[in-house]
Amino acid sequence: MIRVVLPAHLRTLAHVDGEVKLDVEGQATQRAILDALEARYPMLRGTIRDHVTHQRRAFVRVFACGQDLSHESPDAPLPAAVAMGAEPFLVVGAMAGG
Repeated sequence: MIRVVLPAHLRTLAHVDGEVKLDVEGQATQRAILDALEARYPMLRGTIRDHVTHQRRAFVRVFACGQDLSHESPDAPLPAAVAMGAEPFLVVGAMAGG
C-alpha cells in the first residue's frame, strides 16, 4: 500500500480528506503511482501530468523521503520506504514569482 499526499486543491477536486492509499502493480515508480492515482481518481487526469505527453506539469513537484524527485526519471524505482508505505509520496504545488 503506497501513501500519497496531495495538495489541498487536488484533495478537494478528488473529494478526499488526508492521504490517499493506493495499491500499485509491480515496482513503485512515479509513473506507476501517478497512473494508479489517475485511474482511481479520473478527475485528477491532466492536473499533475499533461494529458497527452504525461510529462509532469511545470509547477508540480514530487518528493519522497525528503528528496525532490521531480527531475528523476518517472520510471526510476522509488525508495523502499515509499514502496512499503512507511513514507508518503508527496505531490506539491510549486510557486513562482516574487
